[in-house]
Amino acid sequence: MPAQANPDSYRVVHHAQGQTRIYGTPQRVVTLFQGANDTAIALGVTPVGVVDAWAQGANYDYLDNALAGVPHVGLETQPNLEAIALLQPDLIISSKRRHERIYKQLSSIAPTVSLSTVFDVHETLALMGQALNRETQAVELWNHWEERLETFREKATRKTGQPWPVSATILNFRADHTRLYLNESYAGAVLHSLGFSRPPALPEDQWVLKLTTRESIPIMDADIIFYFMKDSPAVMDNVRAWTGHPLWHRLDAVRNGQVYPVDRVDWSLAGGILSANRMLDQLFDHFAMDELP
Repeated sequence: MPAQANPDSYRVVHHAQGQTRIYGTPQRVVTLFQGANDTAIALGVTPVGVVDAWAQGANYDYLDNALAGVPHVGLETQPNLEAIALLQPDLIISSKRRHERIYKQLSSIAPTVSLSTVFDVHETLALMGQALNRETQAVELWNHWEERLETFREKATRKTGQPWPVSATILNFRADHTRLYLNESYAGAVLHSLGFSRPPALPEDQWVLKLTTRESIPIMDADIIFYFMKDSPAVMDNVRAWTGHPLWHRLDAVRNGQVYPVDRVDWSLAGGILSANRMLDQLFDHFAMDELP
């Protein structure tokens, strides 16, 4: 318990792995997934410990300045419990998706709040706002986000001259297959919030569809295709194989010139409110829309 906390003043945070009693305003916070790193900074909190980024070095470039000098406690999938304990945190933000098996050990180090997944922007923001005693800031951030969504929807409808939605698919080219991200994914949920529709051929209630044969290319068909990938020779070879296939050239988005490369970190690896706003920035740019009135 923080030394300055009133032992009779606490709040109970209900989360994916139970409930946690938190006293006062936590001062030493460890965040164990990328969306939590992002959200802490958005809420004005610099963690005392974070996990390694999936790309771009120790931290994602857009968080590098904010997290400069912050110790790292290992991988998101395998955080170092001893390193976490040495930081003497008064709050740990974890994820059931990543850390279900070590939740009890984390809770023995400090009060721990567990998010159900790693890419639900709203859940992460709301629960971290409550846990960090920054609910007002969390509500303000979410209200600003929803205002930006509404602006995008209104301007997109005016620009296209037809009612929204437009169908979209999100592709991630890998070295040996291609992934199609659906509405349950982080980027898919953002597009859904913006009013983009899911092509009817795609399954519901899934976050990703793994495509292993190029004969499955027709399922990608949509008005718009967004894609991202890791920059490596093996991936680029696979991209050329998929996009050089005759079925690729029959897709509506390809024939109409509506295929857009997007940032891999902002659209897939980050998963917080700051990266979601960066994703939306890119969409305004892609559609050549000025966000100002």
